[in-house]
Amino acid sequence: MTRALIVIDVQNDFCPGGALAVAGGEQIVAGINAIMSDFDAVVLTQDWHPHQHSSFASSHSDAAPYSIINMPYGPQVLWPDHCIQGTQGSEFHADLHTQAADLIIRKGYNPAIDSYSAFFENDKTTPTGLEGYLRTRGITDLTMVGLATDFCVNFSAVDAANLGFDVTVREDLCRAIDMDGSLAAARAGMQAAGVALT
Repeated sequence: MTRALIVIDVQNDFCPGGALAVAGGEQIVAGINAIMSDFDAVVLTQDWHPHQHSSFASSHSDAAPYSIINMPYGPQVLWPDHCIQGTQGSEFHADLHTQAADLIIRKGYNPAIDSYSAFFENDKTTPTGLEGYLRTRGITDLTMVGLATDFCVNFSAVDAANLGFDVTVREDLCRAIDMDGSLAAARAGMQAAGVALT
């Protein structure tokens, strides 16, 4: 029991037609399903925001979506409202084999702080509990797939590598937002942290 597949945020709002759609987001679902049985554990993450989350542009007067403000924990992109708890947008893509999951980690539910990473909120100190789960299962090797490469996959992969896990990102089973060069920056950052990009 050493290998886990971490499936990041394959949710309706990140797929075409969603509030924060990632181009081609739905194209990775079949490929993710096909490799789930190759791993000792499968973990799904789910963005799970309350209404009026502080990372929503709509929560700040005169703020445009995709603008950046400074929060107590650092710079924060202001997003369109997305993945609001209990809405269809927050649900996993209908074709994703959620029944194969050993664990579902919900993140971003604290209204005061965003949470890109599967391991830590954006203050980089508040844990989600995923590390403890993986350690107690004896899991050392992580393969990450999902949405979006340059944000939640990137932050999760770098945090996992910094925690001492062996991390691979399957780029063919991810899709990116690529906002102002964010994909190239994310790829460089992941490689610098020791993440294998395949």
